[in-house]
Amino acid sequence: MFLHKHPHEVFLFKNCTRIIVGTLPPPRFSTGELKTKDVNFCYGSSEGLLWLLLDKIYDLKLSYENSKEAITQRKVFLKKERIGICDIVASCQREKIDASDLGMKNVVLRDILGYLKEYKKIDTLIFTGGNSKNGPEYFFRKVLKEKKISFQNLSSTVPKVHQFFYDKRIIKTISLTSPSNAANRYIGSTKLYKEKKAHNTKYSSLDFRLEQYKKVFDA
Repeated sequence: MFLHKHPHEVFLFKNCTRIIVGTLPPPRFSTGELKTKDVNFCYGSSEGLLWLLLDKIYDLKLSYENSKEAITQRKVFLKKERIGICDIVASCQREKIDASDLGMKNVVLRDILGYLKEYKKIDTLIFTGGNSKNGPEYFFRKVLKEKKISFQNLSSTVPKVHQFFYDKRIIKTISLTSPSNAANRYIGSTKLYKEKKAHNTKYSSLDFRLEQYKKVFDA
């Protein structure tokens, strides 16, 4: 059984107002076996699409390599936009060494409510995945249920929006389609994607995500 610990500390700071919440990066970030184009920072997998999407939205001209410069670029952007990153999973066990959320067992969660209490300007959580089993929203719902905190639906259209009341303030959550390529099969099965693809054969799963992410990050 492989113990998969999150390799990165949370990236939170005094002025952040929004935080990106996922689960765990691929195990190679924990074992130190990075690929040439991996960035040793949150969402730095060369197969992941989050930074590519943010790069397109903000025209960041990011480096995609295992370097300090690439890490610094991302930190500078996040601080400028007041965006933090706090993945909800601290560790899990895996029988198979891969990045599948479904493969996570004996999951230990970070104290995300504690971070919300500490960083009082945070008003929005952006989940990089929905309420499917072992996704970030799935785990967060469990945390709220244990604390008997109501989770109110505001919009069922993707990206789905909820809100809850905690630490004397209303906090909104937004659930995006995962930036992982593993979500491409789900995207291809959606009615909206099929309709757009029928109108434009060049329309891709990246375009599908980009439309969503623009609504959230470029609002």
